[in-house]
Amino acid sequence: MRKILVIGSGKSTSYLIKYLLEKSKSEALHITVGDLDIATALKLINNHENATAITLDVFNKKSRAEAVQNADLVISMLPARFHIEVAKDCITYDKNMVTASYVSDEMQALDTQVKKKGLVFMNEIGVDPGIDHMSAMQVIDRIRDKGGKIILFESFTGGLVAPESDNNLWNYKFTWNPRNVVVAGQGSAAKFLQEGTYKYIPYNRLFRRTEFLDVEGFGRFEGYANRDSLKYQSIYALDNVKTLYRGTIRRVGFSRAWNIFVALGLTDDSYTIDDSENMSYRDFVNSFLAYSPTDSVELKFRHALKIDQDDIIWDKFEELDIFSSTKMVGLKKATPAQILQKILMDSWTLDKTDKDMIVMYHKFGYELNGEKHQIDSTMVTLGEDQTYTAMAKTVGLPVAIAALAILNKKITIPGVLRPINKEVYNPILKELETYGIAFKEKEVPYLGYNPLNA
Repeated sequence: MRKILVIGSGKSTSYLIKYLLEKSKSEALHITVGDLDIATALKLINNHENATAITLDVFNKKSRAEAVQNADLVISMLPARFHIEVAKDCITYDKNMVTASYVSDEMQALDTQVKKKGLVFMNEIGVDPGIDHMSAMQVIDRIRDKGGKIILFESFTGGLVAPESDNNLWNYKFTWNPRNVVVAGQGSAAKFLQEGTYKYIPYNRLFRRTEFLDVEGFGRFEGYANRDSLKYQSIYALDNVKTLYRGTIRRVGFSRAWNIFVALGLTDDSYTIDDSENMSYRDFVNSFLAYSPTDSVELKFRHALKIDQDDIIWDKFEELDIFSSTKMVGLKKATPAQILQKILMDSWTLDKTDKDMIVMYHKFGYELNGEKHQIDSTMVTLGEDQTYTAMAKTVGLPVAIAALAILNKKITIPGVLRPINKEVYNPILKELETYGIAFKEKEVPYLGYNPLNA
């Protein structure tokens, strides 16, 4: 039996483990799932004859090294910052490795050692990053192969609630890490290329600069800019591209309302609130508003943020119950962002019957034989339930397929890799289609960055 070690059994691993277990007999696999909480690992393997669950503390060097040593290939589904120690063990014990996370500077620094040992460290093989890389490069390479030159590339991805579970005014629920949603866009300004010009959007304006996206069968969405689109210029070899923009998808109206939180300062994670554990939600909001002996918190909120009483945005904030005097923060020395996260989790946590949805949208502009063309490519995947979510499906399946391909020596390029080569992405995308993860392409008139061509 060939042994695969999966470290971590969180929300993204359900499809990954299911896929490997289904292949375990035909591919002679034994899957060991290691987690600090062995209960989640046991639940996912469900007494399968070709699987074992172990308690694994990734910070325990001895037990981590022992687990890695006993495997033929290691899949790390830990938070990105914890991959590096696993990676070093994989180099020490000559093990191939797969992660869904972005290649960190620390991971990239291992490239020479990994190549020297002839190992494959496949990273960025989830959904975003992952399916976005593969689906984009497939079209980009196809255009290049027929002599075309890429002049525009835009790419958007969003984890959203499925239409049948979309029942709040924000058209949004947490389908992944809530903290990442609350602090999204903070830090350096978003930067991208637009018609040959470098563009920057500071955080305080990020959610007011959005694009509209229409997806057949699912209606209209909006996209706001990711922090750094420019790094994809070298990854995708888009040296001569005029427009390069990557963004996050939300339903229309979300960003305008979210900008109110940003303007008020409720997404700030840089300092703590005194006596936060004894605050009500109302106290928390009021602490960011000017004092008035007569005006209510609601009135001050609307006045400060210029929200009319009949504006749908006002209804959105009332729906969140942020003005409640009875709901308590209950978090000691919490940052504004942590408190906001707690408030939002009251309303945006998925119910047991809720389903999630992944939406991806690519735009490719190119020149061929003196004419400009555009291809729009969309993918929508719906979750089944709270275990087999769309997020787990689109993250876990590419990881699992890549792991098996490495084990079967179908992927042999050594080094710290991303799935941007044809021999990697073509077979993975083909297999993903059999699981319903497929892109719809259509040729549309080339309009440049501005849809109004102004």
